[in-house]
Amino acid sequence: MTTPQSALTDLEALSNSEKAADMAKYHKVIRPYLGVTNPQIDTLYKAWRADTDTGARVAIAAHLWASNIHEARIAAAKLLTQARVNPDHAVWNEIQRWVPDLDTIAIADQVCAAGARRLPADLTRMDILEAWTADDRMWARRAALMMTLPWAKQNHPKDSDLAVRDRVLGWAAALAPDHDPILQKAVALWLRTLSKHDKPRVQHFLDQHGPEMKAFALKEASALL
Repeated sequence: MTTPQSALTDLEALSNSEKAADMAKYHKVIRPYLGVTNPQIDTLYKAWRADTDTGARVAIAAHLWASNIHEARIAAAKLLTQARVNPDHAVWNEIQRWVPDLDTIAIADQVCAAGARRLPADLTRMDILEAWTADDRMWARRAALMMTLPWAKQNHPKDSDLAVRDRVLGWAAALAPDHDPILQKAVALWLRTLSKHDKPRVQHFLDQHGPEMKAFALKEASALL
């Protein structure tokens, strides 16, 4: 069975120093890079998942995350990105634990993809995300939007889904005056995605809050209207 240390060893065995140097330049965050590609990571995490239970996966993911290696953090989040996990409290708690460490889009997006899978199982977790919208850390504010992005993609939302959608639009309204470029892109992405399925809601939002957004974000949010 895969162990936390063997998983990290598997990942390190694929190191490519030339690619690692390129990745360090691209991501612009100081941490170890191995130069391992996403397809290679996918092959590894699928093998780890095949011979472990939920508890072991959480332990592996925690160990990979603690290494601070870029690819290890990506792999940790991928390992915990599952639609069906029961019980899932340990998985959700581990994902929450990572949010204060988010510092780059690639890692943050994978963590948010993992977190998004855990929200439908317990919508009270939205209360935690709402608290993140007022967090001092931009990456936590962004995570609240990115973890709820699936609700902007629904073609046939139920009443409970519409309630989530409206709640997140309330968060987006509070974040519209926050002019951090990365956060503005997240607000714009949420709105543009929703505009494919519910143009009136997005138009109403932009009529009220569009003037508070940066010009580039407003343009992106309204691109499909």
